This record gives sequence, C-alpha cells and structure tokens, in this order.
Amino acid sequence: MISVDWTLGLQFVNFIILLIILNKMLYKPLSNIIAERKQAIDGSHEHAKSLEADIEDKMQRYQEQLGEAKKAANEERNKLKKTATEEETKILSDAQGKATARLQAIKAQVGEEAASASKTLKSDAESLAGQIATKVLGRELA
Repeated sequence: MISVDWTLGLQFVNFIILLIILNKMLYKPLSNIIAERKQAIDGSHEHAKSLEADIEDKMQRYQEQLGEAKKAANEERNKLKKTATEEETKILSDAQGKATARLQAIKAQVGEEAASASKTLKSDAESLAGQIATKVLGRELA
C-alpha cells in the first residue's frame, strides 16, 4: 500500500525539479522553434501574396502596353495603306495621262501619214488617169 511519509514529499520535489528542468531544456526551446517556424511560414505567405500582387500589376501593365502597341500598329498600317493607295492612284493617273498623250501623238502621226498617203495617192491617181486616158484616147492630153 501507499504510505504517506517523507519519500512522498521527496518524489513530489523530484517531480517539480524534473518539470522545471524539462521546461527550461525542452519545452521553451521547442516552443521557440515552433514560433519561429510559424513566423517564417507567415512571412513566406505574405511574401508570396506580395509577389502575386506584383505579378498581377505587371501583367496588367503588359496588357495595356500590348494593346497600345497593337493600336499604334493598326494606325500605322492604315496610314501606310492610305499612302500606298494615294501613290497607286497618282501612278495610275500619270500612266493614264502618258498613255492618253501617247495615243494622241499616235493618232496625229497616223492622221499625218494618212494625209501624206492621200496626197501621194491623189498625185499617183492623176498620173495614172492621164496615162490611161492617153492610152485609151491614143493621144496626149493637154
């Protein structure tokens, strides 16, 4: 049976000393390590949230810059198309003007050659008519 004597007090003192030693050597360092780890994890979570917000902000700015670049590219492309169309119109107009002038020159040249050929033919026709008349009549025409 359990008897209450001085050994019970000694065991109680021994238990208290053991608790004090375990508290100083085991529980406090262990709880400090756990607290440090919790603080490090919380700090890492905050850092991750900060990085995520920073990435989101940079993506937003990137999307805005990309949109502006696309808009500028479209404006530049439209400007170049307009310039090319104007240049094409000018070139076609110049070519049409040159073709018209060339056609007029050719028509004038053909007209001159036709007039010249007509004169030549008339003089040849008169000469031939005279020769035919001379042969038919048998005498020279005056």
